[in-house]
Amino acid sequence: MERRPYQFLYKEGEDYIFMNQETFDQHPIAHDLINGVDFLLEGMVLEVVSDASTETVLYADMPIKVQMRITYTEPGLKGDTATNTLKPATVESGATVRVPLFINEGEMIEIDTRDGSYVSRVKG
Repeated sequence: MERRPYQFLYKEGEDYIFMNQETFDQHPIAHDLINGVDFLLEGMVLEVVSDASTETVLYADMPIKVQMRITYTEPGLKGDTATNTLKPATVESGATVRVPLFINEGEMIEIDTRDGSYVSRVKG
């Protein structure tokens, strides 16, 4: 097995087109072979695992944590930081993440790509 960095270029039908960062060859990778695909953005670099003898892609792993901007969520409630209540928020990849009530549209958050959970608000 080989692990190599591949950069996501664009989506074509059901395949995602990636570029090998070492050879610059482009390879399609099927949607179901990408772990955390809901959080994939153009330009991201993933770790692609392939069979060394056949060069068949086995799977591609997103980074465990990614930072994304909230593109839509209901307005936050000031001072509501003590409860564990969550609300849905859409991030720039189009995925929906459950975030605390005090998170607002336009803010950057960190997401765990393994389960799609909110990790923290990104400062600055």
